[in-house]
Amino acid sequence: MKRNRLIISLLVLVAALVLVFGACVSTTKGTQDGPIELVFIETSDIHGAIFPYNFITGKPMDTSMAQVMTFVKQKRAEGAEVILMDNGDSLQGQPTVYFYNFEKTNAMHIWADVLNYMKYDVVTVGNHDIEAGHAVYDKLVKEFQMPYICANIVDEKTREPYFKPYTIIIRKGIKIAILGLTEPGITTQLPYQLWKGLDVEDMVDTAKKWIPIIQQKEKPDLIVGLFHAGVDYTYGGAKADDKRNESASQLVAERVPGFDIIFVGHDHAGWDGYGWDPVAKKKVPVKGPDGRIVPIYGPNANATNVARVIVTMEKDKATGTWKKSFSGVLVPMKDYKPDADFLAKFDGAKQELITWVDRPIGKMEGKVTSEDALFGDSAFVDLIHRIQLEICNDPTTGMKPAQISIAAPLDQYAYLPTSADGTIRVRDMFNLYKYENFLYTMNLTGKQIKDFMEYNYAMWMNQMTGPDDHLINFAKDKDGNYVFNSRYNNYDTVTRPYNYDSFAGIKYTVDVSKPAGQRVTIISLSNGEAFDLNKTYSVAINSYRGSGGGQHLIKGAGIDPEVLKKMTLVTSSTTKDLRYYMLKWFEKQTGVIKLEKDNNWKVIPEEWAQKGREKSYPFLYPPAK
Repeated sequence: MKRNRLIISLLVLVAALVLVFGACVSTTKGTQDGPIELVFIETSDIHGAIFPYNFITGKPMDTSMAQVMTFVKQKRAEGAEVILMDNGDSLQGQPTVYFYNFEKTNAMHIWADVLNYMKYDVVTVGNHDIEAGHAVYDKLVKEFQMPYICANIVDEKTREPYFKPYTIIIRKGIKIAILGLTEPGITTQLPYQLWKGLDVEDMVDTAKKWIPIIQQKEKPDLIVGLFHAGVDYTYGGAKADDKRNESASQLVAERVPGFDIIFVGHDHAGWDGYGWDPVAKKKVPVKGPDGRIVPIYGPNANATNVARVIVTMEKDKATGTWKKSFSGVLVPMKDYKPDADFLAKFDGAKQELITWVDRPIGKMEGKVTSEDALFGDSAFVDLIHRIQLEICNDPTTGMKPAQISIAAPLDQYAYLPTSADGTIRVRDMFNLYKYENFLYTMNLTGKQIKDFMEYNYAMWMNQMTGPDDHLINFAKDKDGNYVFNSRYNNYDTVTRPYNYDSFAGIKYTVDVSKPAGQRVTIISLSNGEAFDLNKTYSVAINSYRGSGGGQHLIKGAGIDPEVLKKMTLVTSSTTKDLRYYMLKWFEKQTGVIKLEKDNNWKVIPEEWAQKGREKSYPFLYPPAK
């Protein structure tokens, strides 16, 4: 009897073990009959748009993470097997993230709180996330409840990934491998102190290294790329074979076998399954090395839309392989109401932020905009020059004195102030200065400054043959036609306006009738002293440009990128971002501030420049559709 009971007990135990191990097997490899649907939802380049409220303008926004929450909830309620991904560039843009980056640092970062609440599955790293500095992104690694991945940001010495390189997600028995990559321009865009101890390797090389590792170790059913990088590899004049190409997402798809689908970001362009032919200037299907189509999807910025891709997988029982199909779309978030539970959850944070950005810091007469800065000397950029030079020449800041200032309008749609009565508030600093750049002083020779200027104005302004030509250097396609950009509702320029530098502390002219490289005439320093090409000058310059961003110091001034990386020419640096010092500058002013341009430079022939501006203006600022 005991023997029978023992046999029965053993049989029950065996049956239980079969059930347990059978369940384990079914969650690691797809076994169900019929097709399996997975729904991938990607956000990217949110830039702090967490609430349906613009903390810079003080006005409502019709897209935000609150609308994304509504869309995600809807899909989950429909029974969709959602894989929710964020593709980086979340820690710069709106005051929401700035406040938690640099002000309220003793609490959980709001971005971690939001993504945890929304139950994201994976996040990758964007360049503007690194811009927040080690203290911020290292803290987020600990606060995120999902993997923070990036294979090509590596330890400078060991060359091992600083973040987790990839993650594995299992849904409906499908094993999904997601590899994270980011654009390698970080090392020439951001000051070394923000990525100290790190390096960013080439995307194609990194993918070639990690895909075989993933295939051999994980044996996934689906391989996904989550790349914070653009699609057009010619961006910034780059070539396909250039190492550390900033926009290499399509190059990875074309050159590295194994990817089933790639999700992108960074370029804010909006990709709906296709790649880009930089010669024909049109979207095209992208094929991998094995001839298979590799779909490329990526949303626009600020939660304008999300990429939603349905991946259908069906097991071929004869071969044991998966048949995969992809159907995707960019879903506009303005069509969805903000999620009420989301708004309630984060309302306390929103009210605290409104109180902070509403704080008055000064008073101003009139209004200035960045529009004028795209066509010549302007009060808007001259204010930035004034603040940069005063910061450097204030002994209490610890900066080296500067004789010359270099600055650009960081947003072609900026204006100051945002209030009707001229009150300057904290929020206005985000309008005046869009990015979290530090301020440097650098030693540059007169020749380096002159070569920098020639490069700058060659990229910015067209060579005019008469008053009927454009003043602005607009991009053209292979047939010589101007390229309209539906995303910005204007025409593409050869370089973005945040690369349109002007110079204070010197008097000069820019002759647009002359060819590139022969346009700039430096008359003197602003104090009347002669400008000497062989003399070394102390220059106030932001950390983006000082690190090589825009290539002005590299291709223009001819400085070795390694010299910039080592900060050999940098003589001093602020310890906080430039916006912080701008805020303090306004607080120190007494009375009403009146802003005027200083007229230290002009574009000649002046009649041509004026007519050229009139021709170019509607290309940059077309009537709203």
